[in-house]
Amino acid sequence: MFGMKELGAFVAKERKRQGITQLELSQAADVGRRFIVELERGKETGRIRELLKLLDALGAGLYVLTPGEVAEWKRSTSI
Repeated sequence: MFGMKELGAFVAKERKRQGITQLELSQAADVGRRFIVELERGKETGRIRELLKLLDALGAGLYVLTPGEVAEWKRSTSI
């Protein structure tokens, strides 16, 4: 399963790849910068922890797609 450390590392890597700051990302997502900082450090928040537990109980997992993969998925599913 994709956990918080992996999710945080992905967010940090993708943010840096796109050349945006934590502040810019927080403004674009309408969340506090502190949330971005804590997420990138792998800190579990209550809601995310609950989501991961729920998915685990269902035998499911959380997977993140890169922007290119999202675009390809959208093309292939006609969304």
